[in-house]
Amino acid sequence: MQAIVAESADRLIWREVPDVSPSHGEVLIKIGTAGVNRADLLQAAGHYPPPPGASDILGLEVSGVIAAVGDGVSEWTVGQEVCALLAGGGYAEYVAVPVAQVLPIPAGVSLPDAAALPEVACTVWSNIVMTAHLAPGEMLLVHGGASGIGTHAIQVATALGNRVAVTAGSQSKLELCRELGADTLISYRDEDFVARVNLATDDRGADVILDIMGAAYLDRNLDALASDGRLVIIGMQGGVKGELNIAKMVAKRLHVIATSLRGRPVGGPNGKGAIVDAVVASVWPMIADGRVRPIVGARFPITEAAEAHRVLASGETFGKVLLTLDE
Repeated sequence: MQAIVAESADRLIWREVPDVSPSHGEVLIKIGTAGVNRADLLQAAGHYPPPPGASDILGLEVSGVIAAVGDGVSEWTVGQEVCALLAGGGYAEYVAVPVAQVLPIPAGVSLPDAAALPEVACTVWSNIVMTAHLAPGEMLLVHGGASGIGTHAIQVATALGNRVAVTAGSQSKLELCRELGADTLISYRDEDFVARVNLATDDRGADVILDIMGAAYLDRNLDALASDGRLVIIGMQGGVKGELNIAKMVAKRLHVIATSLRGRPVGGPNGKGAIVDAVVASVWPMIADGRVRPIVGARFPITEAAEAHRVLASGETFGKVLLTLDE
């Protein structure tokens, strides 16, 4: 089969690699579209190796058609259209994936656009609901509101009955966030998000913060939280080491949580299978009735994966970046 081989961060080559086949409890998907994530950029640069046992090919989410099923699989049959959450292997013609990580295509979503959903839906739901326990009426602050994660989080939180504040780097991105349901729009380039959140909440603060910045925002995120607030860190774009003010945490009974999705086991109460099941049960109906939709900012042929990575890294686009495979 053909796949992208990352020879370096900016040299992503479409070439022949060994075929894959489904093992026990897996399905083989003929990929039509793959999602691009920052984890792929990090892996291509040599900074984020795949988990033990995972494919070393880039790509954490795809949509396509089931081409074969392994032993012990009864949930899916050859020819069904699906999307899937992966630990790797998505930048290719085929990928083998555990059946627990396969999702049906949500009603009203095209097969190509469905590739924009598995990673963001599982990341957002597992963090703001399963981990931070965002309750109706609370405020969620999302850093990077126009990103793939951000645009999905805004819609899901709004559908759950929450207020949403966002940070973004341009007025056009902030306007997109407004259209998706955010009511407090903060330009991180020239505004203090702590002051703006406090102004919007009568100095109460945000109940949950979904953070992609890590160290750079750590102390200010504590200032922006309400009492009993929950900070969930899912990215480290602003660095990996920061000073944590425990006095601020004690004074407001704060929770600081760091999570990742890729390295989780398939099984168990916090595993990928449980997250996928929760997403299909709770988020897919939101998509079916129009409250949530995939936001796609750019599409590239799979052979232009390097350019797709450049665009995602530059921040020039919004929502998800997708790679398409020609027939």
